[in-house]
Amino acid sequence: MGLEHTSVTVEPGAEANESISAVPMPAHLDPWERRLLADPDLLADLAFAMGGPFHVMYPPRVGHNIRAFHAAFTQAGVHGTVYYGKKANKAGCVARACAENGAGVDVASVGELTAALAQGVRGAELMVTGPVKADELLWLAARHGALIAVDDLGELDRLAALATVSEPARVLIRVLPTASASRFGMTPGEIDDALAIASGHDSIRLEGFSFHLSGYDAVARAELAGELIAHCLHARALGHPATTVSIGGGFGVDYVAADAALEFTARVGRQWFHSGKSFDSYYPYHFPVPGAAMLAQILEHEDLAGRLRDNAVRLAIEPGRALLAHAGCTVFRVQGSKTRHAHGRPYRLLTVDGTSLSLSEQWFDSEYLPDPVLWPERPGAVTPTSVGAATCLDSDMLSWRRVPLPRAAEAGDLLIYPNTAGYQMDSNESAFHELPIPPKVVLHDAPGDRFRWTRDGS
Repeated sequence: MGLEHTSVTVEPGAEANESISAVPMPAHLDPWERRLLADPDLLADLAFAMGGPFHVMYPPRVGHNIRAFHAAFTQAGVHGTVYYGKKANKAGCVARACAENGAGVDVASVGELTAALAQGVRGAELMVTGPVKADELLWLAARHGALIAVDDLGELDRLAALATVSEPARVLIRVLPTASASRFGMTPGEIDDALAIASGHDSIRLEGFSFHLSGYDAVARAELAGELIAHCLHARALGHPATTVSIGGGFGVDYVAADAALEFTARVGRQWFHSGKSFDSYYPYHFPVPGAAMLAQILEHEDLAGRLRDNAVRLAIEPGRALLAHAGCTVFRVQGSKTRHAHGRPYRLLTVDGTSLSLSEQWFDSEYLPDPVLWPERPGAVTPTSVGAATCLDSDMLSWRRVPLPRAAEAGDLLIYPNTAGYQMDSNESAFHELPIPPKVVLHDAPGDRFRWTRDGS
């Protein structure tokens, strides 16, 4: 899913002697984000028009990320396919960017499948994943010629009955990685049974094997991909085409600079958080070899690229977060503030006009660490600031961490959380308190280095 965290160790003691203001964690900003922040009117106009919190999407960045993955495949001389993990963001403009830039879409429900089709993604460009899929999803996927990653023997039997000899279902067998405790994938014995089922049904076309690994280890992915090449060769000996290996997602995203991440990890403690809050783990917000560079690393390990070429195997990947890297942000309006004290020192506690349901990391018992940007930019003194939501839940915090904002925030100011398109925006949205779910605004480049905008049609 791309949500795996890394653990941190908080040393006891000495916290009272530390600054109550956390170290700054400024996010890497794309040129389009700098243009947005530099515009004297657009953010204020959008906030007025939306009447509450909103998300901003910039689809050209999605296209850029897709092309970077394609370039890594080309550089390695490998036949590769990118399937966007749609669960990472529901925005229709992302699926449209996939259709326009030669990427498929990985879906796991009828809703996701039909949404992708509506944005121009062809049925044969879909990968259908998820455990023990319902008959309706299997039938629709087979009908549209999607590639279906089968997770269960009973599912394969049902699919064989739903598909037809004239239009056989395109299937990958999902493999349970060795020593994995995952509930997904098939054991070696189950794989043998699946091969026998596929051999016995002309309505099944076995096109290869897939897996998904937690974490962000390039070497582990390369080595398991090599094992799946062997599975393909065995399946071919049994008469199946078996030309595809899918290694799933888990391509890291680089949010902040290495020095900021290292200082945070070395010094983090309860003294930096409102109410003495602490977390056991965080997403690795600095990732030195992100996205397409990680794919290149995988292909280089033990010459995986050469083995794929030599055996005429296509490599499929299913990035979610990495395809959305730097493609969106989330905007809240400050409604009010209070002064609180920790260790005898003051800090600000803001209330904004939305909830942490729109910044989903909090709902995985962790903290979204990239600093929000306070807009408009004005002179002032650095002010440690935590950010709370407009609900009656004391635990509904967008930033427990006391972020060192460049000045004291005032009612009416905007807080822009950067790089939130991947999993943050809408994994856990809810109309809690009957508050509307924040809309997505799509930016389009216009003449004169300007933006035009529309609301996303998803």
